[in-house]
Amino acid sequence: MAAPVSYQNEVMAVLAKAGCNMGTCHGNANGKGGFKISLRGESPAEDWKVISRNELGRRLNLIEPDESLLLKKATAQIPHEGRRRFEVDSWEYRILRQWIAEGAKNDTGQAPKLTALEVAPTHRTLYAPDNQIQITAKARFADGSERDVTSQAVYEPSNNLLEVTALGRGMFNKPGETTVLVRFLNRQEPVRLAYVPERVGFAWNPPTTQGMIDTMIFGKLKKLRINPSPVADDTVFMRRAYLDLIGLLPTENEAREFVTDTDPAKRKKLVNRLMEREEFAEFWALKWADLLNVEVRTLDPKGVQLFHGWIRDRIADNTPMDEFARSIISARGSTYTNPAANYFRAIRKPQELAEATAQVFLGRRLQCAQCHNHPFDRWTQGDYYDWASAFAKIDYKVLKNIRKDGLDKHEFNGEQVIYMKTSGSVKNPKTGKTAPARFLSVGQPVAGGDDPLREMAKWMTAPDNPFFARAQANRIWFHLMGRGLVNPIDDFRPTNPATHPVLLDLLATEFIASGYDLRHMIRLITSSATYQLASEPNATNADDEINYSHAIPRRLSAEQLLDTQAQVADAPLPIRDHPPGTRVVQVANTIKEKRRRSKDDIVDVVLEAFGKPQRLLNCECERSDETTLAQAFQMISGPVLNGLLTGKANRLERLAKADQPAQQTLESLYWTALSRPPTATELEAGLQHLTKAETTEAKRGRLEDIAWALMNSKEFILRR
Repeated sequence: MAAPVSYQNEVMAVLAKAGCNMGTCHGNANGKGGFKISLRGESPAEDWKVISRNELGRRLNLIEPDESLLLKKATAQIPHEGRRRFEVDSWEYRILRQWIAEGAKNDTGQAPKLTALEVAPTHRTLYAPDNQIQITAKARFADGSERDVTSQAVYEPSNNLLEVTALGRGMFNKPGETTVLVRFLNRQEPVRLAYVPERVGFAWNPPTTQGMIDTMIFGKLKKLRINPSPVADDTVFMRRAYLDLIGLLPTENEAREFVTDTDPAKRKKLVNRLMEREEFAEFWALKWADLLNVEVRTLDPKGVQLFHGWIRDRIADNTPMDEFARSIISARGSTYTNPAANYFRAIRKPQELAEATAQVFLGRRLQCAQCHNHPFDRWTQGDYYDWASAFAKIDYKVLKNIRKDGLDKHEFNGEQVIYMKTSGSVKNPKTGKTAPARFLSVGQPVAGGDDPLREMAKWMTAPDNPFFARAQANRIWFHLMGRGLVNPIDDFRPTNPATHPVLLDLLATEFIASGYDLRHMIRLITSSATYQLASEPNATNADDEINYSHAIPRRLSAEQLLDTQAQVADAPLPIRDHPPGTRVVQVANTIKEKRRRSKDDIVDVVLEAFGKPQRLLNCECERSDETTLAQAFQMISGPVLNGLLTGKANRLERLAKADQPAQQTLESLYWTALSRPPTATELEAGLQHLTKAETTEAKRGRLEDIAWALMNSKEFILRR
């Protein structure tokens, strides 16, 4: 005699396999067609009531199971907007029918709970022509039983490189890497797969490895039959290091001296010199100012200057990053005398503070768990509200608020005091009960008496914390390499695995061992051959964008672009309300909103066009790196670039008046703009253009032409 069907372990699996409880179907927040069940089956008991009791029980027919609306809709025997989900003779149909015939019993809480989902393989590399793989899934339950659930599990590839059948058979349709999320009931496990094309005659030919980074990166590339590009020459490395570390170009003299230097350790020495310059602290402070909402509406002008200055000084002093984070989370008092307290001034709701803190410092996106259990991660709604409850005691004394816009309730102008109330919590809307303050991921409640966040700051940055070091090491890697090992860099979850998980763990371990030293990590990464690879691809790595086989060219950031344009022209940017010579990266605030701009805010127009964020989100994703038509107009005829080129007493005027050969003038301009000498072809064309000028004024005009062309070239606009 067949065992009774388990609603908890079998019927819920059918609903998931058929896609009934997905967000696009009846798992939607509003349901579909009057039928609403929990997203991905997170609430089986509540779903049972909806299926068996709502609508006067019309969805089930216990006397004639085959006439049940649940079955007839799913098999499209009657009209169903979601179309046919399974056939009448399928296993899904048989399970549901038997369950209905047995009285549609609810065994939630009685049936053995699923304790583990084991998938095989967990990772695999396939080599052409073998492009198919079988994924299997086994469920383990609390009573010690186990069963093969390969046919009942749900398979979700992360991209379209791979198609997976309902029975777990995967077939690659093109080379590349993908992750398949295997889901059964409330468990999900990732399977990492790669498909390598045939490369007849492939011969492994890497540059010389420089340490653990290269060992890990090159080891995977060899497995994928991808040869890395060669190490970039001195001019490319030098320009890359300057842009990555201080956001500027080398001067003509700096570039020439570096190229002619014969010291084999000159690249490491250059990185050390750059990290000691004040521009390093200013440039890396910009990255944290973006994340920490350093913007004038919520902080006011003085608060912006103080908080930005505090961040810059911490980086200049090489404050350990764990201490940096603790100082922010533990900051209390006046936002003027303790600038780090502005972190809490910018974000004023416990839930938003909880989300921002998890995302910035721990690399976790919790937003989805506010309304339901996270569909792609481990976080439940309870985790979300318990974590948020730790921020509920924060309160504010507004000592003064002189708003320019009386209708803008988000605008503040004046000193505030951040303090902790004696009580405060948030309510979990699902349970209707007060959520106890609890650390993320562990059952341990947040202690700390009147100030639980001080205890949280210690837990968050402790060496044994599973999140902080990995998230921050990944962030540093992203800023230097252009892509995180986990990408997006603040979205750590099992279903978004690192491209090189062992390397990420090693970097996190190294970060902790160094005392959370930012400069140490930069030295480690920039000294690797991986960082120093050229951007020119070869036949094997042209399609690779995620394994660091070559440098991926990326557009200069908005601040880099304007500051380097001003540097080449040797002319001040017209930054309103700032003294001449101020670089954009030194400006503490972000760009003004359009409605607050005057006609003189032409720099802000360019910054917006090139993606500088408003700092309203705690995410690098707010900064845009897209290319747009507006950018083209600014580069071709924008008032800022043209103003720099035509300004009085700039570099072009001095070169026009200089009593020196035309070739020397051209070489000076190329070294300044592109950090290299002109090629023979470029030199010939430039000399032809310059020699046609008969007056100093005409020569200056032709130098403006050449400088405009150089600053509009891909070589200038891209970091290679």
